[in-house]
Amino acid sequence: MLSVIFALFHVSVSLFIESKWSVGDVDYNEWASLQSFHPGDTLVFEYHAHSHNVMQVNPSDFKSCNSTAPPLAVYTFGNDAVTFKMAGNYYFICGAPGHCEAGQKVEIKVVHSSPSSSISGASRPALSPSALSPVVPPPTSSAVVNYAASRPLLFGLLGIASSIVLLFVFKL
Repeated sequence: MLSVIFALFHVSVSLFIESKWSVGDVDYNEWASLQSFHPGDTLVFEYHAHSHNVMQVNPSDFKSCNSTAPPLAVYTFGNDAVTFKMAGNYYFICGAPGHCEAGQKVEIKVVHSSPSSSISGASRPALSPSALSPVVPPPTSSAVVNYAASRPLLFGLLGIASSIVLLFVFKL
């Protein structure tokens, strides 16, 4: 039921990811190729912070799974929101040894929105029923979210977003 909500929210609202960022669970590139990402969309990476991270890298480091080169951004909290500010390709890998090579990497293609496609009624494919993650856009002043500093605001916004989602679900 919540996967329907995943499909209906767009613009600068929320996306839901339905699988945790981990080794071997999902073909992330196949999943991403079936999605439609636009500027303003936010993607959350949920994972065990002691075992994984998320590194935003350039195309060459993505292709070779090079986690030793300086990344564009590193996320290490285990519940990291990435907002796509402009169209283009974004490359993410796990920097833990062997994880990228085992498939823990994803290329996200962000395309310009057409004026008539602000809200879509088409459903997006679900990968698995686990770990639905509502997304709250991070502060725009930094590429990496500092959740420790924004935790009270984050939980307040999550509460509001959850209430709106529940109201929407029960009206269907």
